[in-house]
Amino acid sequence: MKAPNAIDRLVSLLSKLPGVGKKSASRMAYHILDGGNGYARNLAESLASLHELILRCGVCGGFTETDPCSVCADPGRDHSLICVVERAQDLRIIEESREFNGVFHVLGGLIAPLEGVGPGDLAIGKLISRIQERATSEGQNVREIILALNPTLEGDTTSLYLQKVLSDFPVEVTRLASGLPVGGDLEYTDRLTLSRSFRGRVKM
Repeated sequence: MKAPNAIDRLVSLLSKLPGVGKKSASRMAYHILDGGNGYARNLAESLASLHELILRCGVCGGFTETDPCSVCADPGRDHSLICVVERAQDLRIIEESREFNGVFHVLGGLIAPLEGVGPGDLAIGKLISRIQERATSEGQNVREIILALNPTLEGDTTSLYLQKVLSDFPVEVTRLASGLPVGGDLEYTDRLTLSRSFRGRVKM
């Protein structure tokens, strides 16, 4: 059996990306080769510096180059309105819809007992701390928590848990309307559907 060459190694690495099979990874590898040295070098430099330049926002948990991120630091945003999402990429998708002018909170996953993921593995405690911190500032209370979690079994479980935990606080807990397909993913939801889901969100 021959040892893998440079192309084989690249295809193997690319195929580990979500949604990328071996055929797609192979096409990507040859596209990079066709792009010449400059393209490959720029791509490699961008990947190599990614973890040095990008960090987690200390407030919301989203990816950013500055801490706090531009959303959390924006005084023009409605900080009494917090949208809770599963992953950092969901934050960006909602931002692109231009339907939401509040701030965000990234959980970093969903409750999934079969996978060994419990409430303590998520940024739920940090969300509670944010609510409590704002409650100590006069006129700065959080008035609504929007749960923008995927309509899956894990998303429903997490939403119900958050609803129970947040019932101890004077905040309204809402969830995106059912315009989102059951079992779907925010990442693949079109802008119009997402906008309608925000406008039609329901109280839990």
